[in-house]
Amino acid sequence: MSNGYRDIVVGGLWSNNQALVALLGLCPLLAVSNTLINGLGLGLATTLVLTLSNASVSVIRNWVRPEIRLPVFVLIIASFVTTVELIMNAYFHGLYKVLGIFIPLIVTNCAIIGRAEAFASRNSLPRALLDGVSIGIGFTLALVVLGGSRELIGQGTLFDGAHLMFGAAAADWRWTIAEDYPGILLAILPPGAFMGLGMLIALKNIIDKRLSGRKPAPASVAPEPAVAQ
Repeated sequence: MSNGYRDIVVGGLWSNNQALVALLGLCPLLAVSNTLINGLGLGLATTLVLTLSNASVSVIRNWVRPEIRLPVFVLIIASFVTTVELIMNAYFHGLYKVLGIFIPLIVTNCAIIGRAEAFASRNSLPRALLDGVSIGIGFTLALVVLGGSRELIGQGTLFDGAHLMFGAAAADWRWTIAEDYPGILLAILPPGAFMGLGMLIALKNIIDKRLSGRKPAPASVAPEPAVAQ
């Protein structure tokens, strides 16, 4: 993988993570991430919309006039969101009902319109596709980690409701810390979402600081000898 494509992947997953760095898409991130499965479902839906919209914007970027580019981008995103919403309603109806209004609200996710404007409209199709996949997976990972930690602390379970996404065979995937675990209600309430996100951002900053400290210092350049006149 060339350096350019590698930078796109690393940026989407880590250094430019839309949830932990750009702090975009916080409304669904905080509202839906009370369980791991909810976070995974919305994250995958967002990734699909982001990838398809990035690809479409990249294909038509040379034919859309600058004056109307944003309305056109919004129409493209809304079309894909409607398609994803209909598919979820048909094949994942239980999860669709749980996520509710936050599926159509993907249209207003600033991360999607931001990537369309800042990246897809200025780059080729392969780069736009890779950016959409990387940014989407980075956003999904943030949703999954936040949702899983809140679920684990709040009700002492993981993969609760897995059957909503993976079918009846996943009903046994539910894992419980202990039968008598009392749970911490704050973790699954809105304040718990803010605190959990703040801890994830702090953890990322600590990791970045330690990684930057391991980088070797640039070699000093010896001064050139003076030339006798």
